[in-house]
Amino acid sequence: MKRFLLPVLLLPLFGAAQDCKLNRETDPFTKETKLSTGFMFFSGASLTIDADSKEIDLLFSVEGANRCFDNNSTAVIHFEGSKVKMNLRNAGTMNCEGLFHFIYKNSVTTTSQLQKLTTQKISQIVFTGGTKKEIVVLLSPTDQELLVSLGSCLVKEAKSLIH
Repeated sequence: MKRFLLPVLLLPLFGAAQDCKLNRETDPFTKETKLSTGFMFFSGASLTIDADSKEIDLLFSVEGANRCFDNNSTAVIHFEGSKVKMNLRNAGTMNCEGLFHFIYKNSVTTTSQLQKLTTQKISQIVFTGGTKKEIVVLLSPTDQELLVSLGSCLVKEAKSLIH
């Protein structure tokens, strides 16, 4: 009976580990493997998290007007159930397509900012572009769960890409 009970009790641990569904592709020229969460759609924006051996890139595609972002554009991240905020700058190039990047180095130790972004629930993100008008993106509880599960999964798996 004990031999039967132990595997049954451990089954949920293995079941949760299989929820990580990432897109994996290999560049035909460089033979470098890249991981991606695919697009996650929120109210007012979408997000994809991509990783290769060098970096982890969180790419937001913001909808609506006033979508011009440059290296002075900011995003304020508000975390669920906390007054703590995180201020980040656009790490991408200047554009008016609504593309906003957070880029982190892919290393054995995860930076505290990336760790917080992928493990704590985010309630809203306020983007401020070149026109100084704020664009607020709200995340529903379902969106928050999706971001935490896929984000933390990708960060863990990205370590296997380091040469």
